[in-house]
Amino acid sequence: MTKNINFSRFALSPYITGNSGDLLASIFMPHLLSGVASDSQYVRVEKSDYFHWVIYRHKQIKESFYCMAIKLEIKNLYKIFGEHPQRAFKYIEQGLSKEQILEKTGLSLGVKDASLAIEEGEIFVIMGLSGSGKSTMVRLLNRLIEPTRGQVLIDGVDIAKISDAELREVRRKKIAMVFQSFALMPHMTVLDNTAFGMELAGINAEERREKALDALRQVGLENYAHSYPDELSGGMRQRVGLARALAINPDILLMDEAFSALDPLIRTEMQDELVKLQAKHQRTIVFISHDLDEAMRIGDRIAIMQNGEVVQVGTPDEILNNPANDYVRTFFRGVDISQVFSAKDIARRTPNGLIRKTPGFGPRSALKLLQDEDREYGYVIERGNKFVGAVSIDSLKTALTQQQGLDAALIDAPLAVDAQTPLSELLSHVGQAPCAVPVVDEDQQYVGIISKGMLLRALDREGVNNG
Repeated sequence: MTKNINFSRFALSPYITGNSGDLLASIFMPHLLSGVASDSQYVRVEKSDYFHWVIYRHKQIKESFYCMAIKLEIKNLYKIFGEHPQRAFKYIEQGLSKEQILEKTGLSLGVKDASLAIEEGEIFVIMGLSGSGKSTMVRLLNRLIEPTRGQVLIDGVDIAKISDAELREVRRKKIAMVFQSFALMPHMTVLDNTAFGMELAGINAEERREKALDALRQVGLENYAHSYPDELSGGMRQRVGLARALAINPDILLMDEAFSALDPLIRTEMQDELVKLQAKHQRTIVFISHDLDEAMRIGDRIAIMQNGEVVQVGTPDEILNNPANDYVRTFFRGVDISQVFSAKDIARRTPNGLIRKTPGFGPRSALKLLQDEDREYGYVIERGNKFVGAVSIDSLKTALTQQQGLDAALIDAPLAVDAQTPLSELLSHVGQAPCAVPVVDEDQQYVGIISKGMLLRALDREGVNNG
């Protein structure tokens, strides 16, 4: 299958300078496509025009290659409600507003010229105020509502053009939907509610029971299989609704304000549950919400809608830093920066103070490097960019005096922090550290450092927005 690749996202940004995307494409694509050197764990690239010093693992690049596939795409999509909707297009072309078109024609513009590309395995949140078109949009994605114009492509196939029989097959195997209002049958057990969609699809009793039980296990309700909806809490009933969608093992999960009716605490628990499920199964999830905190908590990317139009798409921090207009800006007003950004977002990788552990490079060499750079502390990394620890001028002198190796010069503080750590959890750690705090990813690879000044500037909204 042809995959849409965004090469700029191969670049591990803390390590790259310059226009790296095209260069990476030319260097790595032959290996990705042919499998050349696939048994080689590392590829080292040193090119001063573009890189400071970079080591890429083939495994990371291949994972990026596969996750960049576009699963769901809409192109120039319109939905106009009312009789003879084509009448509206001449007014749209004239630049009339949604309200003006309604006044002239009696037609309501639900979605206007929307285009989105949703990547396989991401949680994509669509949000906006009431009447923005977000709920209409999600119903266009599985043709619960027929589009007036445009394309809806799933795995490259335009479902706006397929037959009813083909559409039923897509809904049965590829797409499931979770609504805000649970939609459980009160006279059916939890197990039967979970299996209901499969029953309508004609799946035999044994198979649907097995799949329903597995789905209930995923949401932690296997012990309630024989209970009835009125015996469950609101959060548990929504879990049943989610299990019913998961039972068909869909590629794409559409969730229309699925947690909005829940109490705040239960809503947060369900958001966490969804993120955990996503970590295990990596489905493509389109989540409709009007709650900014929810979007920030679960979304890999967010699309903001206004009057039927998509006005901005980006990661939470991209939109926060560069809102497209005042409408978007109002959504993010008062956002707690410390909860939105994590260590990886502000960590800076600099070659200064970076000590590469190689055979023959001991305390004497490290000491000279730090003295030449007029630095009190340094950060040791070894082959594969793996973080080893921090050293100081004093610890290196002690190791040198005692004729010990570089490992003996490692100091207890500062301890490295995980790249995903929210800024709110860094305050104490960074504040008490004797120097800038190193940041590592889940594989203990060095990402960069965070100093006290960097953290304070990041927590200052004006400082973030102005770079």
